[in-house]
Amino acid sequence: MQGDEGGTGTPGRGTAVITRTKPKTKKPSLYRVLILNDDYTPMEFVVHVLERFFQKDREAATRIMLHVHNHGVGECGVFTFEVAETKVSQVMDFARQHQHPLQCVMEKK
Repeated sequence: MQGDEGGTGTPGRGTAVITRTKPKTKKPSLYRVLILNDDYTPMEFVVHVLERFFQKDREAATRIMLHVHNHGVGECGVFTFEVAETKVSQVMDFARQHQHPLQCVMEKK
């Protein structure tokens, strides 16, 4: 009588096995936010940007600013796409408001 309880004529009724597969969650791509050197933006302004938008302390901000000054580019941080995009926009807007040509870009890590 196995599988035909109640006389419905449906063999195996009530014996289905449900398997749950864990969804494969892919880690989001990360993006480097970079500041580019120019000959016009004051060093102190770059330090201020790093402190304000990237939560760097004075020492770290100064170190990054000097790297930008000496090597032409410096990394401010690594973020998910949306966060990186927002930070680039914030820095560019802030620089324009203060009439500095500072460039901030993002690149896939």
